[in-house]
Amino acid sequence: MGWTVGVDVGGTFTDFYLLNASTLDVFVHKLPSTPDDPSRAILAGLAALGERCGLAAEEVSRFAHGTTVATNALIERSGGKVAMITTTGFRDLIEIGRQVRPKIYDLKADAPAPVVPRQLRFEVRERIGSRGEVVTVLDQAEIAAVVDAVAASGADCCAVCLLFSFLNPEHERRIGRALRARMPNLHISLSCEVQPEFREYERFSTTVLNAYLQPKVSRYMARLAEALESRAGNAAIGISQSAGGLMAIERAGELPIRTALSGPAAGVVGAVAVAARSGEANLITLDIGGTSTDVCLIENGAAAMTYGRDIAEFPVRLPSIDINTVGAGGGSIAHVGPDGLLKVGPASAGAVPGPACYGRGGTLPTVSDANTLLGRLPQTLVGGGMTLDKEASERVIAPLAETLGLGLQETALGIVRICVSNMVRAIRAISVERGYDPRDFTLMPFGGAGGLHAADVAEELSIRRILVPLSPGILCAEGVAMSDVQESFVATCRVGLDGELSSVTEAVGRLNGQAWAWNAASAAAGHLSLFTTLDMRYVGQNYELSVLLDESDRLPPVARLRERFLATHQAKYGHCDPAAAIEIVNVRMKARLIEEGRAAPHLKTAGTALERVTVSAWFDASAPIEAVVVDRSTLEPGARLAGPAIITQFDSTTVVPPRWSAEVDEAHNIIMEFQP
Repeated sequence: MGWTVGVDVGGTFTDFYLLNASTLDVFVHKLPSTPDDPSRAILAGLAALGERCGLAAEEVSRFAHGTTVATNALIERSGGKVAMITTTGFRDLIEIGRQVRPKIYDLKADAPAPVVPRQLRFEVRERIGSRGEVVTVLDQAEIAAVVDAVAASGADCCAVCLLFSFLNPEHERRIGRALRARMPNLHISLSCEVQPEFREYERFSTTVLNAYLQPKVSRYMARLAEALESRAGNAAIGISQSAGGLMAIERAGELPIRTALSGPAAGVVGAVAVAARSGEANLITLDIGGTSTDVCLIENGAAAMTYGRDIAEFPVRLPSIDINTVGAGGGSIAHVGPDGLLKVGPASAGAVPGPACYGRGGTLPTVSDANTLLGRLPQTLVGGGMTLDKEASERVIAPLAETLGLGLQETALGIVRICVSNMVRAIRAISVERGYDPRDFTLMPFGGAGGLHAADVAEELSIRRILVPLSPGILCAEGVAMSDVQESFVATCRVGLDGELSSVTEAVGRLNGQAWAWNAASAAAGHLSLFTTLDMRYVGQNYELSVLLDESDRLPPVARLRERFLATHQAKYGHCDPAAAIEIVNVRMKARLIEEGRAAPHLKTAGTALERVTVSAWFDASAPIEAVVVDRSTLEPGARLAGPAIITQFDSTTVVPPRWSAEVDEAHNIIMEFQP
């Protein structure tokens, strides 16, 4: 059976989750990230785990990895030198976009410049029509000329985006073959392979970004695979996707845009599985790390999906878990804005140098410094691997307090409250603004700082129940390790619901065949499960709703499809029109290789449990109060605490404020409840 290793690389820490598939023993580890080369922290963590539990390199059967390489490359604009080939007359489409203002009330704000400059956008005379017919033939001379232009440009990656190639990809494929023959080392992205669906601007943008990321991400994947030869040479390597499943490492190098929300998506996968052990199916997740906070709404055990979103201000058209992210985390920097008011984030101290309390040279006040000053963080973190410097926190917060004319504690409380308000706004965006009442959900905090702020966030939203998982600081790594291998397929077939649906039936059959072919070619084990959805809308609408089919390989009767769409529209928008014309736009299929018979693991803690002590902690500006500090490893199922209490563990800290209680359930999760 071997060992499964899950690794999630964050902006501040790299987390490890090691599962023995035979004994179900689990070991966790955490150490600072190495942003210059994430693989260095991965190898260091594997070495530490090897010494701790006697793990031999040949015993690792599966290595699953959540990565921020693609995300950081987009944020930092550090991808490759990318060229683009498109149909004559459309090279500026990538820049014109939808002409949507990024900030509607800021007349000076502009959309980000495309990653491919105008001089590297090349045109070819060809045209595919709206029904997939060839309007203008692409001749060989045109191909030769554009290949010469790309070769002379010095680009190391190239995106090929032709009109209506999602209906007829032949012209794109011919150009792709010619580019590969002339420049074998050129990274090439064809839109018909990246995301073959309608809406040309989003398809072009996604394909260009994929090409832009290919050089950097593929180099990282190759470096990672080479590095793992010494630590996990026999392991099947899987990379977490934004949609929540794993993909082969070679596939990640080809389609790096799919990894842009790799880590946060894995956290949601882990949250669903862990909460199910406690009988919880309706959740709002609160993943607080060092740099950002990610929130997601889970209804009936399933996370909401989205097929179009902005990443680093660029539109991306790909399936992904619907996660809302704000720049609020433990490393978020507090400062006074031009208006003289206290601000927190989105800038972060990151892993290097990190918050001042980490003792690594940080000189700016952060949320972690505020929590340290308020006594809400223990003296040591990461199992004693990091000692917090409270005096350093006081030194960096003091100038801020002086500027604001407040005391140290008042300033620190202000930093925490502003950070919490940013998190609350993110949750409102995925709940209240979409017709959901947060009070109907359980808040599930995780990440290194999730438990620190969960109660404050819950009180702001009137949520009365919180579920803190067994290893909250490692949950993203656990989610990566628990993820199934997954692939997505899509076909555009726009047709009225009352018309001839043979094209939709044909598309379902074609995607079904592609899914089974992918299954046959995959080296991963598991039972193949297919999930088919239709993108449907009223005729004349701009956006679609996803309607899940009962059976993955066939269409239900038209009346049933209409009923499903109307119910979905009613739930989404609060109304529906039974008499209006409806159309189908896309067919989507998700293929998963599901591992059967997963059981609850057993966490193996390191070191000895700490005795209970009391500390003075601030929960409001009136005065500090005594809070008991409890080592979580001493809490067995049935154990109950009344706040104020601070529960410490290797990977996280959970604060139980006054008027809250905490109880450990049979799944070893902590259930916190508000006591009015």
